[in-house]
Amino acid sequence: MPKHVFEYAVIRVVPRVEREEFLNVGVIVYCPAQGFLQTAFDLNENRLRAFCHDLDCTELEARLRVFQKICAGRQEGGPIGQLPMAARFRWLAANRSTIVQTSPMHTGLCDDAAETLQKLLEQLVL
Repeated sequence: MPKHVFEYAVIRVVPRVEREEFLNVGVIVYCPAQGFLQTAFDLNENRLRAFCHDLDCTELEARLRVFQKICAGRQEGGPIGQLPMAARFRWLAANRSTIVQTSPMHTGLCDDAAETLQKLLEQLVL
């Protein structure tokens, strides 16, 4: 089975941008050869509360659900959700100065992008 190039970024919660402290909560994976753009996240409330006791987990989850909608490319993803897949990935992985940020983009090779997404979630978030 041929290997396919994929790109990914880690989704981070940054409660106080000025302190530059973060907690990994998700991953975005883009594999053009497989037509794959998806995100997965895990919001462990106990862990998040220990990191930032006044974090609004409901709002955080809502923000991450928007990432999922944009990945899916549907109309509910808004104008960004209507862009081509590569542009959606670049927009999601772009630098931000909000509570939800992404790591620099990384690349790799995979057989199955969905499996790779799950592996990265387990290695980098869980």
